[in-house]
Amino acid sequence: MEKTRILVTGGTGYIGSHTTVELINAGFDVVIIDNLSNSNIDSLDGIEAITGVRPAFVKGDCTDFATLEKLFADYPGIKGIINFAASKAVGESVEKPLLYYRNNLTTLINLLDLMPRFGVKGFVFSSSCTVYGEPDENPVTENTPTKKATSPYGNTKKISEDIIVDTVASGAPFRSIILRYFNPVGAHPSALIGELPNGVPQNLIPYLTQTAIGIRKELSVFGNDYPTPDGSCIRDFINVVDLAKAHVVAVRRLVEDKTLEPVEVFNLGTGNGVSVLELIDTFEKSTGVKVPHRIAPRRAGDIIQVWADPTRANEVLGWKAESTLADTMVSAWKWQQHLREKGIM
Repeated sequence: MEKTRILVTGGTGYIGSHTTVELINAGFDVVIIDNLSNSNIDSLDGIEAITGVRPAFVKGDCTDFATLEKLFADYPGIKGIINFAASKAVGESVEKPLLYYRNNLTTLINLLDLMPRFGVKGFVFSSSCTVYGEPDENPVTENTPTKKATSPYGNTKKISEDIIVDTVASGAPFRSIILRYFNPVGAHPSALIGELPNGVPQNLIPYLTQTAIGIRKELSVFGNDYPTPDGSCIRDFINVVDLAKAHVVAVRRLVEDKTLEPVEVFNLGTGNGVSVLELIDTFEKSTGVKVPHRIAPRRAGDIIQVWADPTRANEVLGWKAESTLADTMVSAWKWQQHLREKGIM
């Protein structure tokens, strides 16, 4: 039986590589496109080591229409797209808004433009809980009102969701599932793939593990004067493998015509709010490794607290976050140790 072909944009990146593994394990044929601007080609080796399959790879930029057009021609029969090709650091987006608007929106528009021509049935979009802004109450459901974004990054997610809804409503011959992630953390339990940002990490966990292993001097906790139990921001930290599995369920739902609406939206989180200081404590307790950290001033664009009500994803998709935070922290640490053993970090 011929395997269903799925295009994963940004597939050598953190979430993209983990999702590729889960897609291959679920019997899909995967094609990756990535410009390697914030990822490493070595993740293909990790994917192959875990699954026994090396996915097709195109080095290219999704903002370039001709490159994408050629990819669809070279790899006919793509039935679904999972789009991870986007810049994703809140702080950087405040400093370089045009980079974020150009990259994230042009990529999306190019993909949606090409889908009808090449008969692609389903589009899974990597969105974010940033669309809820600073919510009036937690946990947030998919019906929680979206708010004005607190950063250009968050705004690209909000605008992208609107573009998808408008495009599908115009009669485009495809459907979409929008997945609003909370905070993906951890690494594959094999420690063969994980989060490896280029340069100084903009995300909490890589910075934390690099501090724990001695690459960084200390971890900055941005603010301890927020109106939360310990004064630090609260987030919903979800294991990246759990997150990846949700994408497999979503893309299968699309290609098998199981969706109930032209565009479906799901929150992907654990349903638990954990503060930054609690997260550091969980890491230290589960690994036995201390993390030097200091309290720094609040950071522009950060919201106080947000966590998910994942009931809809649990009931409609039949998906649930299963990993404990302690196990997730151990996986992140194993990945950091693997990088040290290989002489990378």
